[in-house]
Amino acid sequence: MRYAYFPGCSLKGSSKAYEESLLAVFDTLGEGLDELDDWNCCGATAYFAIDEAKAYALAARNLALAEDQAGNDAPVDLVAPCAGCYMMLLKAERRLSEQQSIRGRIDGALQAGGLSYRGRARARHPLDVLVNDIGLERIADAVTRPLGGLRVACYYGCLLVRPHATFDDQYSPTSMDRLMRTIGAEPVDWPLKVRCCGGSCCGGPLVGTIREAGLRLIHDLLKEAKSRGADVLATACPLCQFNLECFQERVTREFGEPVELTVGFFTQLLGLALGLDERRLGIHRMLRWRLPELEPAAAGGAP
Repeated sequence: MRYAYFPGCSLKGSSKAYEESLLAVFDTLGEGLDELDDWNCCGATAYFAIDEAKAYALAARNLALAEDQAGNDAPVDLVAPCAGCYMMLLKAERRLSEQQSIRGRIDGALQAGGLSYRGRARARHPLDVLVNDIGLERIADAVTRPLGGLRVACYYGCLLVRPHATFDDQYSPTSMDRLMRTIGAEPVDWPLKVRCCGGSCCGGPLVGTIREAGLRLIHDLLKEAKSRGADVLATACPLCQFNLECFQERVTREFGEPVELTVGFFTQLLGLALGLDERRLGIHRMLRWRLPELEPAAAGGAP
């Protein structure tokens, strides 16, 4: 099956490793991602805070492009890997179906650009597609190098499963945990899997509005994951990955205790289990990547 693909700004820049590992994984599993032609910013963050209607217009344009480029009247699945993009596209879907006043303004804007949105396109996250479309059984059959002995803190962040996502529980999601278990890793039980990383809800060090609060949130997440014995923290959000990886030294200085931990994308771990080369998964782009040796038996006897 082929899916429409909306990379968003982050996957073409600071989170290129996420895109590389995502495309490699989907290709290995025999699924296609067709990048939207002429896609634009999803309308999240600053745009949404400044002008709600314009933010929805930006998101709706991407949905309309997916419908237009599909070339038929069937429903269209638009895969959005970034949690912020995914949330914004879902929000636009909901508002355009429920609020006619906004729908009228957005329709006018789209028509001016030669587009229309008829509600056929729906945003999907790759985690949802992997677990619920491709399926864990098929993924298990494709694993060539199980990640035996690797303890993973599955971190969903505050945007991925709420407010409008329906593929997992909003307070205690399990889809990433089940995926990690399928590829041989051991997901750790920890209570902060949907806690904010400090990058969006309160600004944090990345945005700079409330530096102290952001550093505290990063510290608490990394410390808790380490206290639960995690070897790596896996995420599905470019902003979360950036925050939790890039500010570890600053957090260590601020709180006087080391919080070093590998923070990567769940697609990179899945790619390793599928036997893909680290460079193809963008691992060479990470600032800190240190995983323990896999159990020999789980690694298929590899040295």
